[in-house]
Amino acid sequence: QNEKALQDVVKQQEEKMLQLIDKSGEVMRLKTEVSELKRLLQRAETEVKVLREEMKGKEHQAYVQERVMLRWEIEKLRLLVVEKENENIRLTDKY
Repeated sequence: QNEKALQDVVKQQEEKMLQLIDKSGEVMRLKTEVSELKRLLQRAETEVKVLREEMKGKEHQAYVQERVMLRWEIEKLRLLVVEKENENIRLTDKY
């Protein structure tokens, strides 16, 4: 009886360890994804800066439209970064 109970406890602990390993892998994957999103955000911000410099003295519609589209993309990337950071924090706090 005691041996059976001990085996059950050991099995439960093994399952918990495997779950933690899975969650650890997920956290690492999310950290990598956040890092990539930050890199993409930085790139988009740099592109916007270059476009702003090019726009000085120019009022071409195509430039304005592209600039607006880049701002939308930056905002989308910022939101993705925030979502991933929040998810990462949630997972880190949970485990």
